[in-house]
Order: sequence, then C-alpha cells, then structure tokens
Amino acid sequence: MKSKEKIVVGRFDVVDLPLLELFGLNAKVDTGAYTSAIHYHHAEIIEKGGAEVLHFTLLDPTHPEYNDKSFYFSKFRKRVIKNSFGQSEERFIIETDVKIFGKVFRTEFSLSNRGNLKFPILLGRKLLNKGFIVDVSRTNVSFKQKKS
Repeated sequence: MKSKEKIVVGRFDVVDLPLLELFGLNAKVDTGAYTSAIHYHHAEIIEKGGAEVLHFTLLDPTHPEYNDKSFYFSKFRKRVIKNSFGQSEERFIIETDVKIFGKVFRTEFSLSNRGNLKFPILLGRKLLNKGFIVDVSRTNVSFKQKKS
C-alpha cells in the first residue's frame, strides 16, 4: 500500500483565503497550535433573517490587504483556546478554504487578535495533518513555486 506523498512546508509562507476574498497573506506555520487562526478586526453575533449569525471583519485598517468587507457566517461556534501566553480565551471558530501549493484545503480558523504579531494568519495542526511535513529551515516554499 503506497502512502500519500507529503507536502513540505517551511516555517512561514504566503496563502490565499479565496472565500474571504483575501490573497497573498503571510502565514506562520505553528505545529504547537491545534487550530489555525486569522486576525480579525470586529466580530459579533447578530440576528439576521430570524437566526443568529456571526458578523465579522478580518485584518484591520493598518494592514495592506484590509478591505473592510463584512462577512456573515451562520455556521460557527465558540471554543476556549489557550493563546501563546498560556491564557485561555473564548474565540469564534469558522470553517473556510485556504489555498497553498495551488491546492485548496478546508479547515477551521479561530478569529484571533493578531494585530501586534508579524503574521496575520497562523496555520495549525488541523490543517498540517492533511498531508504536510514542516521543514523549519525553509520559508515561502509554496510562494516560490507559484512565482516560478
């Protein structure tokens, strides 16, 4: 039985989130994080059409890719997640597509305040378990393949 070929990813890369209309975003690969995360500017639960939906905007006005676009997700949940400082915080969790190495992967993202961090996106183990191997000596592997 032949095992599936793994994709080698470096410690950071550039990804697209096509369903969220965000392209060319810097993402840090983090094997210590279970769920992927994306920087958000605003999030709240509102009523729309008689149902509760999550309304949010991504990135923030200081980010070059910020587009002030509102998103509405009826499928979402809240989960308590430990941040990198070991503090527990409740976050909204959504599911969306991430494009890397020319392939689209469906995965979960927590909405996280990453405004003071270098990378607006963090790619966690739930995504990496879909066929990736991390080589921390490499960077922008997918991005470099895309440009050549």
